[in-house]
This record gives sequence, structure tokens and C-alpha cells, in this order.
Amino acid sequence: MLPAAHFWSLTAIAAAAGAAMLWVFRRFSDQAAVALAKRRLWACLYAFRLFGDEPSLIFRAQKQLLIWNGRYLALMLRPAAVMILPTLLLLTGLDAIYGHRPLAAGESTVVTAQFRSGSDVDGVAASLEGHGIAVETPPVRIPEERQVCWRVRVTGAGDGSVVLRVSGTVIRKTLQSGSGIRFIPERRVSSPFTWLRYPGESLFADSPVSWIGIAYPPARIAVFSFEVHWLVWFLAVSLLVALALGKALGIRF
Repeated sequence: MLPAAHFWSLTAIAAAAGAAMLWVFRRFSDQAAVALAKRRLWACLYAFRLFGDEPSLIFRAQKQLLIWNGRYLALMLRPAAVMILPTLLLLTGLDAIYGHRPLAAGESTVVTAQFRSGSDVDGVAASLEGHGIAVETPPVRIPEERQVCWRVRVTGAGDGSVVLRVSGTVIRKTLQSGSGIRFIPERRVSSPFTWLRYPGESLFADSPVSWIGIAYPPARIAVFSFEVHWLVWFLAVSLLVALALGKALGIRF
């Protein structure tokens, strides 16, 4: 379980994200059209109750319900399109901070090197060493997954690193250990597209390896004596803030 500082910092970020989401809806949505669409939707729903004995009116209300529901969803597309990329980048960064905890001194984990398609994992010469870690096993090769794995143990109290040597190339990956709020990149990658999912370390040069990763223990946030995933608390706080401020400011979404 993560320390209390993680709870308060995540709560502040979630509240700010909720306020930012509300601003996007106010800035990039047609509030008058949204209000009209919602009124029409409620009118169609009321029609089902009022005209239950009139099949023709019920069918007409169903048709109108589908039409106005489609219009309402169309009105949501523009603010959703504005928010989607910043939201994905924010969630990726938050997962690197709140989704896992650093390793503790004396704790063991697994380092995995993922090789590219077509690589001969059984025949490749790969070795692992590092600073602040002890390599406890020889390389374990998984040909069907194109992976080579090692079990390592943290020996130092601070951050360390692992160094992979393969086919004349050297790839270094940081290892986070200790305490405090940390940005924990699980993988170091060679693809710019994959880097958007695992930022935090620079891309490495072209080699038979597509990424090298360290398995960090999953973490939970303490919320009123309950342990929850950080994303659950983030969504709950951001949505509550958006709803509360939206009602106070008269913003419809």
C-alpha cells in the first residue's frame, strides 16, 4: 500500500482533472443544444408512461428517442475529441507513479528482454549485470514468447540499474528502489509509438531487443481504510468534482 502522500497528491490531481474536464465541456460544447437534446430525451421517456395505451404514439416516441439520443452523442464528440489524447497521456503518467511501488532492499524481481519477431532466442548470446542488484539466475529463455528473463535481487538502498549485453549492443535500464513518490517506467523501449505508453527513459538504438522491462509490485491507494486501485479513486474524485462544479456553474453534459 502506498503512503498517505500518494493519496493526497492523487486526490489533488484528480480534482484538477475534473475541473479541466468541465472547462473543456463548457468551451467546446454547444450548451444550448445540449440542454435542448436532454429536454427532448426526457419528453420521449415521459411519453412512454403517458401514452402506454397508444402503440402508434409509443412507436413515434421510440423513434424520436433514438434520433435525439444520436444528436446528444454527436454533441459530445467535439469535447471528447479534445480531451482524449491529453487524458490518455495523463493516465499513462499517473499509472507510472501510482500503479506500482519501488522495490525494497533485498526484494527480488524479474527482468525481461523482449526480442523482435524472427529472433533466435535459443541461440542469442545475452547477459545481464548491473549496479545495486545481484543476478540470481542464468538466463531463462522462452522461445514462443521471444523473451529472455533473469531473476535479480536488490542489494542497495537506493536506485540501481541493469545492463543488458546482446549481439554487441549494450542497453541500460534504471531500477527504482526505496520510498517516496517515484515515476516508475516499467519498460525501456526502442519504438517511439510504444514510448508513449512507457515514457520516462530515452529510446535505445536499434538492436534485436524491442524492450527491456522490470516487474514492479502492484500498488494500492489507502482510501478510508480500504485499499483501491488508483484509477478507481481518480475517476471517482474527478467525476464528483466535475458534477459538483457543473451544477454550481450551470454547465450541462
